[in-house]
Amino acid sequence: MEGSILVINCGSSSLKVALFDDHLNKLASGLAERLGKDDAFATLEGRKESIELAAGAKHRDALNALVKVLQDSGLLDVEPAAIGHRVVHGGETFRQAALIKEDVLDAIKECASLAPLHNPVNMAGIEATTALFPDIPQVAVFDTAFHQTLPEKAFLYAVPLSLYKDWGVRRYGFHGTSHQFMVSEAARMLGKTPATTSIISAHLGNGCSITAIRDGNSVDTSMGLTPLEGLVMGTRSGDVDPGLFDFLANKGVPAREVHRLLNNESGLLGLSGQTNDMRSLCELADHGHEPSRTAIDVFCFRLARYIGAMMASLAHLDALVFTGGIGENSSLVRQKTLGHLVLFGFTIDKELNSHHGSISDGQIEGADSRFRVLVIPTNEELVIAREALASVRPGMVG
Repeated sequence: MEGSILVINCGSSSLKVALFDDHLNKLASGLAERLGKDDAFATLEGRKESIELAAGAKHRDALNALVKVLQDSGLLDVEPAAIGHRVVHGGETFRQAALIKEDVLDAIKECASLAPLHNPVNMAGIEATTALFPDIPQVAVFDTAFHQTLPEKAFLYAVPLSLYKDWGVRRYGFHGTSHQFMVSEAARMLGKTPATTSIISAHLGNGCSITAIRDGNSVDTSMGLTPLEGLVMGTRSGDVDPGLFDFLANKGVPAREVHRLLNNESGLLGLSGQTNDMRSLCELADHGHEPSRTAIDVFCFRLARYIGAMMASLAHLDALVFTGGIGENSSLVRQKTLGHLVLFGFTIDKELNSHHGSISDGQIEGADSRFRVLVIPTNEELVIAREALASVRPGMVG
């Protein structure tokens, strides 16, 4: 469709595409999963059968397959007006979306050491899309950009300042597109403007982060120099004692192995010894699997601790917001987490929570709760589409 915006969101083993018209109405979306494995597959929203991918299919293969289906269906009968890419790490270089040119590509590559699981696959998506649409403007939308409003007291580590000045060692924050969407949606639901809205936004999926947003701006967040810091995640440890690195080194574990251990074998997977999928963990816990129950308890307790910590950055709180695959769909996680926050005045309505807020415009707080508690489905692709459109047609998007 003429004037359409194509959105590409590459994960380490997945790829999402979405197609929007120039009024930001979603026309189609697709997903490829288990890329690089023998059982890789792709699906298009509304299409019952999966899209065949060769064993070991990479991001470029999946993108080609999904774009071909969009073209064959007539949804993408002409080249898009712009292509928006999610890029995880932009360092301090990018405070907003950027048209992708050689200098932007170089900056993304330079940040790869800070997000080794993400920036390289983001680059793979850009390269694959460039091969398909060489003459179409492409826009990088950075997870870190929303957090460039963090004050020094929130982003500096208590290490020699030269590490920051020379090498950029600081906290950057991630999931910015999701947190940005949360404040705009929460403001709409609360009858406010984003600039007057203060929330704590908990994005909970395979990757998890929590952000304090004061008057529309990020003022504190859980992820740091890399996406490893903060909450317990699917396969990532979140916060650990930095002394663990020396401890493991003295045991003969090389640095590369420590990196793999903390990024790929920890979190829910490491604690349960079974899976990083919260739904599966809940089922296992219900059947008496003690390590799965422990994994859920640690996840919820650490989340509650971070919610309490985020309160220190706010003058008032309009709402606590849950989003992401776990945040939107796990009533147990929300219930357990809020159970640790009674001292703060949070309560939950069990009936509304069991319906994930779908029967109450997202509200799940109890009648006597001091604060609003909302469940809001995230829409990172919409934010990327909006930013891409604004980059190529300034003034068209409010």
